[in-house]
Amino acid sequence: MSPTDTDIVARAKAGEEEAFRMLVERHSRAVFRLAYRIAGNQHDAEEAVQETFLRVFRSLDRFRGQARFETWLYRVASNAALDVVRRRQRHQDRQAPLESAAGVPLPLAGAAPSPERLTHGKQVGGQIAAAMERLTPGERAAFTLRHLQGLSIGEIGEALGLHSNAVKNAIFRAVKKMRQDLTPIVSEIR
Repeated sequence: MSPTDTDIVARAKAGEEEAFRMLVERHSRAVFRLAYRIAGNQHDAEEAVQETFLRVFRSLDRFRGQARFETWLYRVASNAALDVVRRRQRHQDRQAPLESAAGVPLPLAGAAPSPERLTHGKQVGGQIAAAMERLTPGERAAFTLRHLQGLSIGEIGEALGLHSNAVKNAIFRAVKKMRQDLTPIVSEIR
């Protein structure tokens, strides 16, 4: 049986470097996915991931365990990614738009899709990525945590430092915008 985050955090707080490395290995992919969806590009997401784990390392002793470690980590990651986005916007150094469908899997029938289907899939993926990019960073974070990470409204509130009503509103706005942007695609498919 693998150790729980609580066990690993306790060992990391005690100064065990291997325990912190285990936390990084266990959560880095999820943190990257969240940061990528908020920041919108790989370079900024990687910067946010590094910043996240640096912040976690520096403040791990302040983690009291009142929330799950994962929820606390998502809050740190969301803040780090939002900071990267703000820095990028301040410096007007916009990176390329989202390169993929923001990690949203597209259903493809059959083992070997036809070239037409692959092309259509890339176009749809680009439209989904563009729709995600049009969300505000806060909406993107709330949407990602809810629909792609599967967190509850309360956990998202803790992660983003928002009241549950603000979380619900952010998710509602994000879904509404995504639905508006993606309605033509759904109509095409039917």
